[in-house]
Amino acid sequence: MTDATAPRADAAAANGTLMRRTAWAAVAVAAILIVLKTIAYIVTDSIAMMASLADSALDIFASSINVIAIRSALTPADAEHRFGHGKAEPLAGLVQAAFLFGSVAFLVIESASRLIAPHKIEQGAVALAVMAVSIGLTVALVAFQQFTVRRTKSLAIGADRMHYAGDLLTNIGVVVGVVLSTQFGFLEADPIIGIVVAAVLAFSAWHVFVQSYNQLMDRELPDADRAKIKTIVMRHPEVRNLHDLRTRAAGVHTFIQFHIELDPTISITRAHEISDAVEHEVCTEFPNSEVIIHQDPAGLEKPPALARS
Repeated sequence: MTDATAPRADAAAANGTLMRRTAWAAVAVAAILIVLKTIAYIVTDSIAMMASLADSALDIFASSINVIAIRSALTPADAEHRFGHGKAEPLAGLVQAAFLFGSVAFLVIESASRLIAPHKIEQGAVALAVMAVSIGLTVALVAFQQFTVRRTKSLAIGADRMHYAGDLLTNIGVVVGVVLSTQFGFLEADPIIGIVVAAVLAFSAWHVFVQSYNQLMDRELPDADRAKIKTIVMRHPEVRNLHDLRTRAAGVHTFIQFHIELDPTISITRAHEISDAVEHEVCTEFPNSEVIIHQDPAGLEKPPALARS
């Protein structure tokens, strides 16, 4: 391992450890919330509480999938998987989205039935106490996940964060529903909150689905990132032009390839040195990236390309 690649390897290892710890923290929090919300639902018979319980049950399933997916995604490339195992993350995201949509359908049906025949909530104080604990734990977890996503750019952790951020709204909604039902006799508030929670979950499911689908279909990086790559490459004084830029992402890994145009009279050795310098600059701005560069003599007619230049 060279001096240049050693820091990147150390950073990747640290990010991997952080991702695994965050994934297990989500499983632990979801397990605690399931126990608390199950007790609260049995005691209160609240549809909003049941919605929150269903959401937490889904979260522990999704977070458990994330643990497996992240472990797979962080497995180094091997002879049979030359590009690594990063697509395990978007695959896990699609599974999460599917279960989220199923949960939405269930909650809408249950909430509609309670709107037709409202039920009185019992033991509202128990529900409020459980929700207070849930909100505190969820806020702490979302903050930890946000830190991890900002540092590692993990899609799986980001998808999980969406779930738990939605949980915050869910828990607050349950509190509102319980207060309106028990203190003001507005029994319809409970199923209405259930429908609102379903809408939040549907939005989260769609967001996770789109992100996961784009990665699986090798969608180009956002235009801002592509423009940033072009700026970095053209910053080198000996690079005359750039074309055939192709990008894609797989989990926390980014794959970037492009052609650079150089002075036709320079040596192969110098062209190699320029490419190494450009690759280093791109990798500095895009950690966990694999960069492939092809050198062309400047002025050579470009062949037709499918990718955007």
